[in-house]
Amino acid sequence: MRSTKRTRKRITMQNDAMKQGDQGYARTADALLRESQFERLVHAIKDYAIYLLDQEGHIVSWNTGAERFKGYAASEIIGRHFSCLYTEEDRNAGLPARALAIASEQGRYEVEGLRVRKDGSQFWASIVIDPVLDDKGVLIGYAKVARDLTEKKAAEQALFESEQRFRLLVHGIRDYAIYMLDPNGYVTDWNVGAKLIHGYHSDEITGRHFSCFYMQEDRDRGEPERSLAIALQQNTFQEEGWRVRKDGSRFWACIVIDPIYSETGKLIGFAKVTRDFTERRRAQEELDRQKDILSHTQKLEAIGRITGGVAHDFNNLLTIISSAADLLGIAGLTAEKRSKYVQIIADTAGRAALLTQQLLAFAREQPLHPEAFDIASRVQGLKHVIEMTVGAGVNVNVALPADLWPIHADASQFETAVLNLVINARDAMSAGGTLDIGARNATSLPSLHRDVGDAGIAGDFVALTIRDTGCGIAPALIDQIFEPFFTTKEVNKGTGLGLSQVYGFAKQSGGEVSVESEVGNGTSFTLYLPCAKAAIRSTTSKAIADTPKTVASTHVLLVEDNELVGEFAQTVLSEVGHYVTWVVDGEAALDVLETQRSRYDLVLSDVVMPGINGIELGKEIRRRWPDLRVVLSSGYSQALVHESDHGFEFLQKPYTLDRLLAVIR
Repeated sequence: MRSTKRTRKRITMQNDAMKQGDQGYARTADALLRESQFERLVHAIKDYAIYLLDQEGHIVSWNTGAERFKGYAASEIIGRHFSCLYTEEDRNAGLPARALAIASEQGRYEVEGLRVRKDGSQFWASIVIDPVLDDKGVLIGYAKVARDLTEKKAAEQALFESEQRFRLLVHGIRDYAIYMLDPNGYVTDWNVGAKLIHGYHSDEITGRHFSCFYMQEDRDRGEPERSLAIALQQNTFQEEGWRVRKDGSRFWACIVIDPIYSETGKLIGFAKVTRDFTERRRAQEELDRQKDILSHTQKLEAIGRITGGVAHDFNNLLTIISSAADLLGIAGLTAEKRSKYVQIIADTAGRAALLTQQLLAFAREQPLHPEAFDIASRVQGLKHVIEMTVGAGVNVNVALPADLWPIHADASQFETAVLNLVINARDAMSAGGTLDIGARNATSLPSLHRDVGDAGIAGDFVALTIRDTGCGIAPALIDQIFEPFFTTKEVNKGTGLGLSQVYGFAKQSGGEVSVESEVGNGTSFTLYLPCAKAAIRSTTSKAIADTPKTVASTHVLLVEDNELVGEFAQTVLSEVGHYVTWVVDGEAALDVLETQRSRYDLVLSDVVMPGINGIELGKEIRRRWPDLRVVLSSGYSQALVHESDHGFEFLQKPYTLDRLLAVIR
C-alpha cells in the first residue's frame, strides 16, 4: 500500500515537472519568435544604418541600411572595430572611444559629422549611440543608428552659400538703401547703401523706428504708419517724397516698401528700398525751367509776330482813313467825291473791325452767339460763294450725308471759318485742282499733340472736312500754321489770320480742328463741332437789321465810361431825334433810374466799366425794373466770353450808325 502511494506521488511529481518544462519551452519559443521578427524588421530598414557593438566597440550585427550606404557586407564588417568607419583625423583624436564613453556615462551620444565608406569616400552622417543593458542593468554593448545626410547637408550648404552671396550682394549695393523692418517698423538690417544715403551706421540705426527718416510734418500726419498699412493692404507701397538724413539735411527719395511673410503666411517684417533722386529731381526742375524759358521765348516771338502783323495791317488801314479824312477837308469838294471818301472811311473801318474779330477768334475771347443749325444746309447755301471764291479752275464737290447731326455753334463764325478754309485751299491750288467738302458724325475729338489738354474728349461731334489737291504743307510748318500772322504766302497775299480764326472758333466752340498734309499731294482740314441738344436754340442773340435812320424818338440812358465813345453815341442819337442821358458808370445809372425810371425806354450800357460791369448792371435792372429794355455793348469782354450775355441784347463794337439805330428801333 505504502509502495503504491509512493508510486502515485512520483508519477504526479513527474507530471508536474513535465508541465513546468512545457511552459518554459513555450516561453523560450515566443521570445525567439519575437527576436526573429525584430531582426527581420531591423534588417529591412534601408534608410538607416542600425547595428550593435559589443562593450569594446566591435561590430556584432549589421543591417541592410548599413550595408547600403557604408558599402560593407555583414561578413566583411562584423567583428571589426567601429572606428574603421571614422576619418583618420577623428581616430587620431580618439573620437570613437570618447563617443562610447559619453553614451555609457550620459545614456546617449548624438552628433553629426563626416564618416568613411568602404571605398574611402566620405559622407555626412547623423549618428546616435545608445548603451544596451541586460536585465540586471549591466552594460553588454551599444546600439548605433546612423543616417546619410550628404544630400541634405549639400542642400543646406548651397542655401547657406546662396544666402551669403545674396547678403554680400545686398550689403555691397551702394546706390540703394536696402534694409529690413520688423512688423512694427523698427530697423533690423542695414546695408552700405543705406549708410551712404541716410548717414547712419548700422549700430546707430538698428532697433530704431524708420519714422526717423521722415520730415516732422509727415510724422505728425502719420505718414510712416500709413505707408506700412498701404503696403499690407496692396502688397506694396511706392512713393516719392522728402526724407531726412542723419545730419538733418533733406533729400528727394523714391521709396518702395514690400511686406515679407514666412512660409506659413505670418508677417515677419518689411523690405524697404530707398533711392536718392535729389539730383534727378534737380535735373528735371532745371529741364522744366529751360522748357519754361523756351516756351516764354516762343510766346514772346509769337507776340512779336502778332504785334508786328497788327501794327502793319492797322497802319495800312489808318493810312487810308487818315488820307480820306484829309481829302474830306479840301474846300470845294464835290458831293460825289465827299460821298466816295466817306464810304472809303466806312469800308476801311469795317476791315479794321474784322481784323480785331479775327484776333479775338484766335485768342478764343470773342463773344459767340451759338445756335442749333444744320451743317449741310448751311454749306449748301454757301456753295455759290465758294465756287466764286475758288474760281473756274477749281472743281468743287460737296457731298454731305443726310443723317448729319445738328451742331451747336455760332452760325456766322462757322460760315467765316468755312470760307477761310476755302480761301486757304484756293491759294494752295494756283494751277487749279479739286476741292472736296464732306462731313460725318463723330463720337470723339482726335488726339492732337498740338493741344493735348483739349484733345481726346468723348462726345457727339460733326466733322466737316475740306480737302484740296494743292501744293501741301511742309511737315516742319504744320505746328505753326494756326499762329496769327504766320503765312507762307507772298507779302500782301494774306494776313495770316484765316486759319487762326478757324482754330480759335473751333476751340471756343468746344471742338477741334485737325490737319493732314503731304507736300505735292494736297491738304485736308477737318473741323469738329459739338452736336446740339434737341432743346438748344438760339436765345442769346437778337438779330439786328438795318433800319431807316428816322425812327420814333426814344429816351435812352447811355452808360459808357469811354469819353469818346460816349460823346459819339450821345451826339449821333441826338442828331436823329432821340433823347439821351449819358452817365459814366453803373452806380450812376442806378441812381438815375431810382428817381427817374419812368423817363427811359432803354438802357444802352458798355460791359467793361469800373465798379459794377454791364452784365451786373443789367441783372440789377432786370430785378428792380423787369419791363425796362437793356442792351449791352462791347468790343471785348471776358465776362461775355466766359459767362455769355445772359439773354440781354448785344451790340458789337465797333458799331455803325445803322447798327446803333437798329437797336433803338
